[in-house]
Amino acid sequence: MSAGRIRKEIDHALLTFVDRQRPGMLAIGDDLRPLLSALDALLAGGKRLRPAFCYWGWRAAGGEDIAAARGIAVAAASLELLQASALVHDDVMDASDTRRGRPSAHRRFEAVHREQGWRGASASFGEGAAILLGDLCLAWSAEMFDASGLDPEPLRRGREVFDLMRTEVICGQYLDMLESARGAGSVETALNVVEFKSAKYTIERPLHMGAELAGATPETVAALRAYGLPLGIAFQLRDDVLGVFGDPAETGKPAGDDLREGKRTVLVALALERATPAQAETVERGLGDTALTADGVAELRSIIEETGALDACEAMIDRYTARARDALAAAAVAPDAREALGDLAVAATARSV
Repeated sequence: MSAGRIRKEIDHALLTFVDRQRPGMLAIGDDLRPLLSALDALLAGGKRLRPAFCYWGWRAAGGEDIAAARGIAVAAASLELLQASALVHDDVMDASDTRRGRPSAHRRFEAVHREQGWRGASASFGEGAAILLGDLCLAWSAEMFDASGLDPEPLRRGREVFDLMRTEVICGQYLDMLESARGAGSVETALNVVEFKSAKYTIERPLHMGAELAGATPETVAALRAYGLPLGIAFQLRDDVLGVFGDPAETGKPAGDDLREGKRTVLVALALERATPAQAETVERGLGDTALTADGVAELRSIIEETGALDACEAMIDRYTARARDALAAAAVAPDAREALGDLAVAATARSV
């Protein structure tokens, strides 16, 4: 199955599930319509990386039954609801104004409250509504997975990984908040956040889940995880670079937004480790400043480049990507899956989005 065809199957499964949920929601009350509209807007975008890795994990482990492939598309698509939950909650915690070039969910609900002239603080209403939307997506992700139509035994195996992945990403998110609050992170601690907040969740566990759904041997699972974890780290390091140096037209977020949000990324940790006292003071002063101007962003960018942190981060991306490619080359997987996973490695670490 081609990448385009897989994308269409994933999109169809996702939209079909949400459409089935819609009447039940609206039967509760028409006031829930804005909640569904916010979800529709969020699900309309995205690269569908997690479902793609899940599908190719299934194929890599020998999955090929056409009837089962329909169930795999549904099970893989459930990861997009999990991703929607993580994004909505992440934007609340980071006080992000935009997501994929549109207002973030909490800003969307905040605007509705303000326009209607309702009581209370618009910001508090927006955050509360967004948290509930994220919770709904989290609940629906499990419901969609369980209703995929796959046989009970592969479903049980896959569900174990799915549950683990949800736990890991929540723990990773907490560690990310903790690093920002402490304000003294190292490259090592930043990499630990990367592993659990992003690398496992984005690539390693979706591959692992797909492989388990196909009944993979422990050797195949280990081989796919050896490919998935370093690629997941490279993916997040690339995302960190784009969060500072990316083009807003491509990233969907204002330039330097990660700096304004005070994210203690590997890129920032590398800069602080290599900075002079004066440079470090400038970075610490600007990091987390929500009012940081374009000039302030440019100044921090210059320090990141001058310290060699950007080049060091690019070298790390290359090393982790090479490690993933070596693991994939050594893995005993289906030829079409090997080719597709190689293409996904390029897509996940591209210098633009």
